[in-house]
Amino acid sequence: MLMKSLLFRISVFAGALLLSHCIQAQKQEKFRAVCVGFYNVENLFDTIDQPEVNDAEFTPGGSSAWNTVRYNEKLNNLATVIFGIATDITPDGLAVLGLSEIENRQVVEDLLKTAPLNKREYAIVHYDSPDRRGVDVGLIYQPKYYKVTNTASYRLTIKEMPDFLSRDQLLVSGYLDGEMVHFIVNHWPSRRGGEQASRPLRNAAADLNKHIIDSIMAIDPQAKIIVMGDLNDDPVNPSVRQHLKATGNREHATGNRMYNPMEELYRKGIGSLAYQDSWNLFDQIIVSPGLARQQGRGWYLHSALVYNKEFLRQKSGSFKGYPFRTYAGGVYMGGYSDHFPVYAILAKPE
Repeated sequence: MLMKSLLFRISVFAGALLLSHCIQAQKQEKFRAVCVGFYNVENLFDTIDQPEVNDAEFTPGGSSAWNTVRYNEKLNNLATVIFGIATDITPDGLAVLGLSEIENRQVVEDLLKTAPLNKREYAIVHYDSPDRRGVDVGLIYQPKYYKVTNTASYRLTIKEMPDFLSRDQLLVSGYLDGEMVHFIVNHWPSRRGGEQASRPLRNAAADLNKHIIDSIMAIDPQAKIIVMGDLNDDPVNPSVRQHLKATGNREHATGNRMYNPMEELYRKGIGSLAYQDSWNLFDQIIVSPGLARQQGRGWYLHSALVYNKEFLRQKSGSFKGYPFRTYAGGVYMGGYSDHFPVYAILAKPE
């Protein structure tokens, strides 16, 4: 069972659920909350040259002059960010966090040893991907909240492009407070070469994701599935809307249609990364119909948010207000990432 400190109160009034730590209304009901998230940590490389991948830039002799001091500063920055996410909701912060742009398992181990994140006992799920730059996806979780039972890695292949290499898609299944919940962690192909020219690659990534989802739902139509990742597309792009079949309307998430709470944020102008003075919301959390609405006493998605605290923003210069990143224009900035993290609040009646 989750700790009693994870309890919070949600008022039920006029049939609507609203989160505000403790809302006073005519009727109150106790709910249990847990938070899950995703973070593109932007080029978390160690300093060792791996000849089989194109990581020479992130070595002491490379163009980024990546060294132990900078690596440790990056770890300290990321540990501070991750430790703070969702602590206003639950004292232990994120129970589960998907990661992208990690070079290998070792960099994640180094991250988890870094204060203040080392105060929590996160475990790791990671597989090596064939990406040419050597970056992977992974997942960390707190075993006292999430009990992993199965993991698998799915390779994205393009029939017409036999030499195509990208990040694998990671499936992690397990029990969240006794209830089966599946996580699929993604980092879809980039927009290199232009959004339209590269669109078929992300459509293919969405098709693979949908195949994983459909395989799970063929066994359990009410399966609770959380898709998370840097999709390199916004919630309204074809990969998400048509291929993944994700809708921004919670009530329309039925059958095999997913619910994407990030679409509402996107329409409000909220983004997770900025480019040429406009915001994109590539980092998304999308759920299956089984999580879209409260059904019985189980987990359901309460809300999704972008963790865009002021300290994560560039303070001055041409990129003022953008995510405070590690490098900008080839210059070392000593920041966090070029993406903001995103997270979701899951709730269920106590």
